[in-house]
Amino acid sequence: MSPVAEPTTATRTPLHVTGELLATKKVGAYRHLTLVAPGVPERFRPGNFVAVSIGAPGSDTTRLARRAFWIHQVKPVGGYGPTLQLVVEPTGPGSQWLASLAPGARLEVTGPLGRPFALPKEPVSCLLVGEGYAAAPLFPLAERLRERGCAVNLLVAGADEAHLLSALEARRSARAVTVVTRDGSVGLRGEVADVVDDVLGRSQAAVVYAAGPLATLHAVAVAAEAHGAWSQTAVEQPLTCATGLCQGCPVPVVGEDGVARRVRACADGPVLRGDRVRWAELLGEAGEPR
Repeated sequence: MSPVAEPTTATRTPLHVTGELLATKKVGAYRHLTLVAPGVPERFRPGNFVAVSIGAPGSDTTRLARRAFWIHQVKPVGGYGPTLQLVVEPTGPGSQWLASLAPGARLEVTGPLGRPFALPKEPVSCLLVGEGYAAAPLFPLAERLRERGCAVNLLVAGADEAHLLSALEARRSARAVTVVTRDGSVGLRGEVADVVDDVLGRSQAAVVYAAGPLATLHAVAVAAEAHGAWSQTAVEQPLTCATGLCQGCPVPVVGEDGVARRVRACADGPVLRGDRVRWAELLGEAGEPR
């Protein structure tokens, strides 16, 4: 029997709104954006994301495909009500354009989108594993889990110190925090795969949540299964419409009936059971190392 309660669809209806960039701040390798998007924060649940239209209309910065961003936090800002906090890693034309905007810019925003993390039915020990900017949805999840009386353990990772997301906040959010960087600049040197088995054993987690590159999600799902824990993985795929209509973000899974099929990362995910994803096939399609 599943130890988690499946999300309901009642609060998942997304909105399309014209938002306003309220603030932008560079933190390490990332740009933290604060957005006013009326009605979207109120519908948010941890694991949701928003799709943002890229480029000024009629200019050469416009991109057909919208860009998806995890919702990092929802915070009230005086006079504006609840606002969205997004984390952007400016690596491509779309994210670089978004990171270059000044406060006051208007943005077309659709959200919240996607299937959120399911929460435990009972107050159990949980391990949250996040790497890079993708760790963003785990922080509001940690808050929600603590409200339910769950013991929260965090494993945060990045290529280096600049790519660690909110390491100080992590220490305020969890009972125990393990930090891993590839270059060893902060915490342990290595990858999530090198330490997750040991961290899982120490935390005695019944439920494991993960967000990060596919190889990291795969390693976490394997470790969770070996420890008899329930895993939920936030699978990030390139999106086009971000609403499920174009079928352009397939993820190979095994259904509850044992039949292999493909689901849409944007609408049926992004949060999927780790033991249901056909990781070898997904990693092969993405060209990531296994």
